[in-house]
Amino acid sequence: MISDRPLQTRSMLRRDLEALGIRAGDHVMVHAAIRRVGPVLGGPDVLIDALRDTAGVEGTILAYADWGVAYDALLDAEGRVPDHWRDSIPTFDPAVSRAAPENGIFPEFLRTTPGALRSGNPGASVVALGAKALHFTVDHPLDYGYGVNSPFARLVAAGGKVLMLGAPIDTMTLLHHAEHLAVIANKRIKRYEVPLAGQAGRQWRLIEEYDTSEPVSRTLPDDCFARIVDDYLALGHGRRHRVGQADSVLVDAAEITSFAIRWLENRPGDRLATAPR
Repeated sequence: MISDRPLQTRSMLRRDLEALGIRAGDHVMVHAAIRRVGPVLGGPDVLIDALRDTAGVEGTILAYADWGVAYDALLDAEGRVPDHWRDSIPTFDPAVSRAAPENGIFPEFLRTTPGALRSGNPGASVVALGAKALHFTVDHPLDYGYGVNSPFARLVAAGGKVLMLGAPIDTMTLLHHAEHLAVIANKRIKRYEVPLAGQAGRQWRLIEEYDTSEPVSRTLPDDCFARIVDDYLALGHGRRHRVGQADSVLVDAAEITSFAIRWLENRPGDRLATAPR
């Protein structure tokens, strides 16, 4: 049965991506709602091909991967795993561990594309494919993985972009980097133990991070990410265009990070905090 939704091809998607503003040499972090793009001849792999065509050989395609093993409910008050559960939790290995499924299928498709690299922080892990894949993924700090020297910080420094390809604007992971950098009070901290693969075998590591499961401070509204992006776009920043059938947004990583920091810091009661780690 032929779908009544237009069939998308690699060349059509490239045309749309170029119209949105992606250029040769761009480094682009992609959040994609694949179904909203419409049927693609060849599926998500062809979307990745179109992104690579548009960014060119000097560009890089990135995605937030996270980790697909959820065991928060097992952690004790200090973030440690009780002894009787430790053998049951899979080891995090950036080379083979699945991306978190709640982020959609795009990160896992990108992760398993030949040549892709994945950073070594489980919860903040990023996949990258292209010219600067190693630069973006190497030596990802285990503690405070959205902060200094993270793939997110490197994307900002590289003049990168963020593409919300049909994805909800409140899922823009780069804004966790802004949360990290913003000097605001009462940031919530999370500690959790993770089994990591290494040359010496499986090793447990207690990781400390600002809690990204909710806004980083209880003084912030639950929908603060959506408000930040809405306010940013309302000022005429960013670009909008359909990619396939998906309403999409492209923003400058450095510009929206700076905007988000100002937005977070200028809310009443959120100043006079200590500087970020």
